[in-house]
Amino acid sequence: MNIIAMIPARYAASRFPGKLMEDLAGKPVILRTYEAALKTKLFHQVYVVTDSKIIFDTIVNAGGKAIMSIEEHECGSDRIAEAVMEMNADIIVNVQGDEPFTDKKSLAGVLAVFENDDEQEIDLASLMTPIDNEEEINNPNTVKVIVDNRNFALYFSRSPIPYPRSGAKNIPYFKHKGIYAFRKRALMDFRRLPMLPLEAAEKIEAIRYLEYGKKIKMVETNVSGIEIDTPEDLERAKAAWI
Repeated sequence: MNIIAMIPARYAASRFPGKLMEDLAGKPVILRTYEAALKTKLFHQVYVVTDSKIIFDTIVNAGGKAIMSIEEHECGSDRIAEAVMEMNADIIVNVQGDEPFTDKKSLAGVLAVFENDDEQEIDLASLMTPIDNEEEINNPNTVKVIVDNRNFALYFSRSPIPYPRSGAKNIPYFKHKGIYAFRKRALMDFRRLPMLPLEAAEKIEAIRYLEYGKKIKMVETNVSGIEIDTPEDLERAKAAWI
């Protein structure tokens, strides 16, 4: 399989504008993420795809590969779909630009699901990690996912799902980590399909795939990493960087 990694990198993040250009141990966050993806050696090519000349120049000047978006995009999947339209690729992996602690073992687990999928039942795969912190479970910035008994995604939400109506304890909760591996055809379908009400309500792009009947295989990982969504996250990342 020809596997490429695409790192969507939008400069104007709503919660932390310019976060991808913030310094992390002497290099911008986006460059740290790009280098982490390269270091896994899981991909034939790694690209940053961006709407920002600053980010583009940062990657290219460091010897990396970057693509400037032509159109305006609402989400990372749309940005990647435009960039890979004419590329020869079987699997495209969306690595989030704000995750410089990208973990090779977790990524390898996501890619492995396609190796045994002879009937091509799986349209895309993604990661989930167990959470038991009540504050995080109830935090709308943490996207939760519920799965069936084969670990196919049933739904994603910013609300705590499942809801413990009867006060049941020991209910498993999973946080969705926004790393996706797509079959190219699923990504091309995403680009042409309009947003529907559930995605619009939750602002979670994975829901569009479910609304149109795509099958998302979830892979459990215990590596939570540090996603840089806020200045406080950046300080945690700096403290954790070795």
